[in-house]
Amino acid sequence: MTHDQQPEARPRSEAAHGARPAAEVFRRRRILIASAAGALVLVVAVLTAFVWPGYALPEPLPTPTVTVTAPVPTPTVSPAERTGEETALTTALPDEVLQFVQRGIENLPAWQDDHQAIESWTVTYADGTGDDATTITLQVGQWSDADAAASFAGAQVKAAGTPTKEGDVLVDGEVVGTYALIPDGDDAVLWWSNATVVFRAQGPADELEAFYGEYPL
Repeated sequence: MTHDQQPEARPRSEAAHGARPAAEVFRRRRILIASAAGALVLVVAVLTAFVWPGYALPEPLPTPTVTVTAPVPTPTVSPAERTGEETALTTALPDEVLQFVQRGIENLPAWQDDHQAIESWTVTYADGTGDDATTITLQVGQWSDADAAASFAGAQVKAAGTPTKEGDVLVDGEVVGTYALIPDGDDAVLWWSNATVVFRAQGPADELEAFYGEYPL
């Protein structure tokens, strides 16, 4: 007598217990996928906030640079009338330099007698007429050649002391002489040469450099 072997049936309770791990695995996977997706969204949001032009934090605007240019000083008084015979040198001397005007031109015989200048003059420039006016005294002389003028200027600068500023005098890019600024008590003295002509200006140091810079000779 034979017996047909029946398949061993699994109780429904055991089958249920056997199926549960698969469901839990899928649920954990869903949780992990959801967490990963959330993290990715957060990373993208952070990168967008700091990298995407529309969401980037605005950079502070640069502070504009304001340049204030002081007006060029101009004379408030008229120059003195010129008297006597003019030479080519005196005619070339300006009556106005910035706020300073010519207040008198006198002969300077010492440079002629002691240093062989062909002619020499003292010109007074001032920014007013009262006792409180700022004054610059200019001495100017002309020599027969540029070497004689340069020799005189060099000796005077050497005797005056140590210059705080010095350099070449240029005209159209060509060296025509030298200049030297030398302290002199509360004032300063500025020597410069231009070919055969030598200048010595004395006055307040802060005014003297501007005066020299605007002097046409």
